[in-house]
Amino acid sequence: MKNVSLILNIVLGAAVAVLYVLHFTAPGIPEEIRAEYDEKGEYLPASRDIVYVNFDTLLNNYDMFFDLQKQFLEKQQKLEGELTSSSRNYERKIVDFQDRVQKGLLTRSQAQQRELELMQEQQNLMEQRDQYSRELMEEEQVMNRQLQHSIYDFLNEYNKRHNYQYILSHSFGGPFLYTDKNLNITRDVIDGLNRQYRENRRR
Repeated sequence: MKNVSLILNIVLGAAVAVLYVLHFTAPGIPEEIRAEYDEKGEYLPASRDIVYVNFDTLLNNYDMFFDLQKQFLEKQQKLEGELTSSSRNYERKIVDFQDRVQKGLLTRSQAQQRELELMQEQQNLMEQRDQYSRELMEEEQVMNRQLQHSIYDFLNEYNKRHNYQYILSHSFGGPFLYTDKNLNITRDVIDGLNRQYRENRRR
């Protein structure tokens, strides 16, 4: 599942280049930034233009991610179980064939025919393995897109109320060496995503 975080970080971190340009062309944020609250007492980040979401924290607290991850692991275990069962069945046939040959229970033509059948079964087993691998890869890609679209769609609606110019993705080891915690909207985004996800599941 490490690929999930990596892929989504790449997608959501695309705005990094924009931030880089902005940093060197636009006026900087004032040195003394203080948190503000709106008329309802709700917290407002210090800057109304640029905020960020800690992506690692988001994934670790997003219910949809855990549900999709669980579904993926269940399918992975199911396919691995089927492949293991097929492999063990094939191995038993090999042992039985070798035993019958050693005991002289098969004619030369019968042994050749059986050997061809086992070679074909081995080929089928390899094709089954490749097919399962493709299925899991496709499953992971679909899961990534589902997460990506759910986050994008939510942020699109979320920003209609806040009018930020940029909502950036931040993660440990990412391009940002320092971030002002007053610009962190991660918790608000997580709460909104989970609330929306629970509502959609009830429909």
